[in-house]
Amino acid sequence: MTDHRSGTEDGEASGILIPLHEARNARLDQPVRFDRRELDQILRLYGRMVAANEWRDYAIDHLTDRAVFSVFRRASEVPLFQIVKDPKLARRQGAFAVIAAGGRILKRGQELGRVLGVFDAKLKLVEA
Repeated sequence: MTDHRSGTEDGEASGILIPLHEARNARLDQPVRFDRRELDQILRLYGRMVAANEWRDYAIDHLTDRAVFSVFRRASEVPLFQIVKDPKLARRQGAFAVIAAGGRILKRGQELGRVLGVFDAKLKLVEA
């Protein structure tokens, strides 16, 4: 006896038809997240800044419209910086942004690596 409800018959896989509106609704219900590569880049920067004694704590928020990585000097303070991923802005201004404590956008762009470049140390001219 074969079970036609499961979508397989005698070990052969058959296509399962899912209405498009159901697939979109299922995707829209999920919060925005940093993927593994993005989180790796952010945590490498975080490790460097902790080693330099600049940052001490962080928090990650996965909201319905954006993902936020907040950086703190002390856990009891407001975040020094927020690294934001907002997919709705991907085609216009770029999905990634670095926002300072006062709400000022320091850098925005399509590629996370370039946006995180705002934290790279600037070279200074030293006269001997």
